[in-house]
Amino acid sequence: MATHRLALAASVLAVCTVLSRATNPGFVARITVKGLDYARQEGIAALQKELAKLKLPDFSGSFKVKFLGKVHYTFHSLNLRSFQLPSSQIAPIPNVGLKVSVANAFAQLTGKWRVKKRFVRDSGSFDLKVEGLSISIGLKLGTDTSGRPTVTTSECGTHISNVRVHISGRFGWLYNLFHKKIESSFRRTMEGKVCGAVTSSVTTKLQPYLQTVPVTAKIDKVAGIDYSLVAPPTATAQSLDMKLKGEFFSLAHRSAIPFPPPALALPADHDRMVYCGVSSYFFNTAGFVYHTAGALLFEITDAMIPKEFKFHLNTSTFSAFIPQLEKIYPDKLMKLRIKTSSAPFLTITPGNLALMPVVDIQAYVILPNSSLVPVFLLSVTSSVSAKIMVTSARIGGTLELGRLQLSLKHSDVGPFSVQLLQALMNFYGSSILIPRINARLKEGFPLPLPARVQLSNLVIQPRQNFLLFGADVRYV
Repeated sequence: MATHRLALAASVLAVCTVLSRATNPGFVARITVKGLDYARQEGIAALQKELAKLKLPDFSGSFKVKFLGKVHYTFHSLNLRSFQLPSSQIAPIPNVGLKVSVANAFAQLTGKWRVKKRFVRDSGSFDLKVEGLSISIGLKLGTDTSGRPTVTTSECGTHISNVRVHISGRFGWLYNLFHKKIESSFRRTMEGKVCGAVTSSVTTKLQPYLQTVPVTAKIDKVAGIDYSLVAPPTATAQSLDMKLKGEFFSLAHRSAIPFPPPALALPADHDRMVYCGVSSYFFNTAGFVYHTAGALLFEITDAMIPKEFKFHLNTSTFSAFIPQLEKIYPDKLMKLRIKTSSAPFLTITPGNLALMPVVDIQAYVILPNSSLVPVFLLSVTSSVSAKIMVTSARIGGTLELGRLQLSLKHSDVGPFSVQLLQALMNFYGSSILIPRINARLKEGFPLPLPARVQLSNLVIQPRQNFLLFGADVRYV
């Protein structure tokens, strides 16, 4: 029995461990109160335009007047001249979503009216003012099956404090006899129309806009990035947090990454509108995918070396370090083929980003018929420092090569001292190879931003196991 319980406990622990690993994101995005307020401004401006398009129905009815009896009236041709939302707020509701509140909104309408009672007929125009209009909107956030964020209206309430109608016409004084009834009808209709417009705007404007957030981004012929949400957005008292998978994957054959993402917890910074935590897992999945695909293969030829440099890639240059090479292959051009022997692994610590890649360098002699003859194979390790750059919509970087450590794995031209090649390989690496790699890295990869959003005022900080960057947002 004890053994059975122990096995059961171990199984539960194993399952919990797997699940906890599976839920750790490779990329976390946080919208602060400052960022939510910017979104509120943009959203309210869009809602105000939609409310200004409201179409109100005609009103008709009847009322009794002493000595006249029942009088019929109609209010028609209503035209909404303006709708203003001067005061609004947004607040995250923990574990629920967002609440948007509008206060002291007002609207102005014009229209026509007419009354009819046997021989009494009159018509004219009217002006209507809606004052003290308040709107309370609840937004529920979620995620669809593809990992995109979703939003729905969970509640909408509207209240109008005051409706005032000014009537013009010969019998405008009749309005005073039934104004409460008309104003009440206007109030009920307007309140219903406003919430209808809010719900429609969320469904037809806001939700489709969220669908522009990329779930995957194709980088090149080899890889893409998975930016799908691993859980619905989470509202806290001070922010809205989103956990994204943040993982590179092979376009040819997607397979499981053989290492888990570390836990990632953003600090409570709030000076910028958004903060993003980019896990070391994000970068290391890139290294794994490109290495597995055999894409981390680079060649250096003599044509890549500027003419003014004295260390050209030929057997004459190498004769000072491997004399027998020049004797066997006199005055021949050479080629270096560089390939990672294992996936490069980026380590992020406070204030520092570093790699310790292990590569093989295969040297060839190029014969007159263009065929390649292998002459030696080196194993090379080096400390490489990395610098990450974030622009308005992309994340990229550069590398700086440290001192190389060489070991000879195989030689087809006899033994030689690899230490003598140290300076030469450092030159080829830092002057030829790294600039070409950096040119590609500087192009960067797209960030998971919705349409027409750009980042500005960026700050970048390496933390333990992740890169933190904060930014303000511009909607362009």
